[in-house]
Amino acid sequence: MIDFYTAATPNGHKVAIALEELGLPYKVHALSFDKKQQKSPAFLRVNPNGRIPAIVDHDNDDFAVFESGAVLVYLAEKTGRLMPQDVKGRSRVMQWLMFQMGGVGPMQGQANVFYRYLPEKIQVGIDRYQHECRRLYKVLDTRLAEEEFLAGEYSIADIATFPWVRLHDWAGVSIDGLDSLQRWLDVIAQRPAVQRGLAIPHSEDDGVKVVKSAQTMLAR
Repeated sequence: MIDFYTAATPNGHKVAIALEELGLPYKVHALSFDKKQQKSPAFLRVNPNGRIPAIVDHDNDDFAVFESGAVLVYLAEKTGRLMPQDVKGRSRVMQWLMFQMGGVGPMQGQANVFYRYLPEKIQVGIDRYQHECRRLYKVLDTRLAEEEFLAGEYSIADIATFPWVRLHDWAGVSIDGLDSLQRWLDVIAQRPAVQRGLAIPHSEDDGVKVVKSAQTMLAR
C-alpha cells in the first residue's frame, strides 16, 4: 500500500494519474494549504521541503519519495511500466520529463503567479513568463508533430506534462495554431485513468482522514 500526500494541483495530479494508470493500491492524504498541513512536523518527515506530492511505499520498508518527477520515476521503475527498459528509450523519457520539471512547470507556475495572483499587475513579468510558456509549448508541438507521445510511446513524460499544459488558459497562454499539441491533449484527456487521476483529491476529501484506493476508484 502507498500513502499518497497530495492536493488539487498539476504536480499532485501527475502522481494521481500515474497511480491510476498503474493500478497500484493507495491511500489519499489530501493536505490543506490553508491549514498549512504541508508544513506540519509529520509531513516534513516525509518531505523535508514541505511540498506536495509525496508518497510512502509501505511495501518497500516505508520508503518515502518526494518531488513529483522523482515519484513518477520511482513508480515506473517499481512496476516496470510507463518507461522503456532499454537505455535509449529510458533516456528519451527522462529528457522530456526533465523538460517538464525544469521548464514547463516552473515557467507556467510563474506565469500563473504574475497573471493571476499578484495584487499588482507587473506587465514585464506577465509578458516574460507567458512568452516563455508559449515558446516551450512550441517545442512540445514540434516534437508531437513527429511522434504520438513525447517519448514515442505513452510514458511518465506525458503524465508529467499533461496536467500543466491542460491549464494553459489559467496562465493566459494560447495554444492556437499548435495543432499537434492540441491533438495530444485531447488524446490523453480521453484516457479513463487520467480522468480518475484529475478527480483526486475529491471535493469532499478532508485532510489526512481520507482513504481511497485504485480499486475503490474503479468501482465509482
